[in-house]
Amino acid sequence: MKKKILVTGGAGFIGSHLCMKLLEMNNEVICMDNFITGNINNINVLLKNPHFEIIRHDVTIPLDLDIDEIYNLACPASPVSYQEDPVQTIKTCVTGAINMLELANKLKIKILQASTSEVYGDPEIHPQVEEYWGRVNPIGIRSCYDEGKRCAETLFFDYHRQNNLKIKVARIFNTYGPFMQPDDGRVVSNFIIQALKKDNLTIFGDGNHTRSFCYVEDLVEGLTSLMNSPNDFTGPVNLGNNNETTIIELAELIIKLSGSTSGIVFKVLPLDDPQIRCPNIVKAEKILGWKAQISLEEGLLKTIDYFRNLLNSDLQTSFNGA
Repeated sequence: MKKKILVTGGAGFIGSHLCMKLLEMNNEVICMDNFITGNINNINVLLKNPHFEIIRHDVTIPLDLDIDEIYNLACPASPVSYQEDPVQTIKTCVTGAINMLELANKLKIKILQASTSEVYGDPEIHPQVEEYWGRVNPIGIRSCYDEGKRCAETLFFDYHRQNNLKIKVARIFNTYGPFMQPDDGRVVSNFIIQALKKDNLTIFGDGNHTRSFCYVEDLVEGLTSLMNSPNDFTGPVNLGNNNETTIIELAELIIKLSGSTSGIVFKVLPLDDPQIRCPNIVKAEKILGWKAQISLEEGLLKTIDYFRNLLNSDLQTSFNGA
């Protein structure tokens, strides 16, 4: 059955891939974005699809639409972006969640919240399970995002308990792939751009801290599986790749796969940057039948190709415009 689905933050990195996936699943999709960090180029390929619509709108402002489901992805997700205007970031997380919950409650429809592994902060247990409450600095430079997402989860569960609203909460771990912004400050895009330009790759810290990288196609498969799971399963559920990689291993792999001659330099680790990050995905495997399928090497090759084409296009544009 065809649904009309709202994706907030739909022109962002993950949002644009989700819009594509939902259209492939024979739905009508409304992409809502304020285009502060979203990019029209991410959804250009969808503009001719008669079942796709764009609304330029900020999630912190109430909105009235006739729709069947909501995926709430609106929020800058990279430290560079969300720390640029931290007050707006927390407004997006909290006020944006309230506005979307109010709309879902009015229409009595299902709503999914894109939460984050950042709710675990710098964790004391490893890998992280959904029952872990986290270790977050509430007044640190990252707290606008970390605490904003934690509050959004609280709101979702309070609306569920108070109004019997159908909710889904996904805790998304480090995701990468095409349509990442080259200047968003995330480690995968940073390393790939530096490698392709043959600049030294910059590691903050000694490189032994870890992350678990999930390719974006796997992630959106998890999001749609969660949305379509039984109503009594609300989450939160971890969605991420459970294969852990040190940052120095990631840097060396990107240098190898891109054929770069770049070296590696080390700088001071930013405040509150987690030392370890890896999801326990038993719940996702058992209830959703979901597990990341694309290997880090395969996903990085696709992402490197994307950025190589992007850089070549930018260079060609600069040359033609000179």
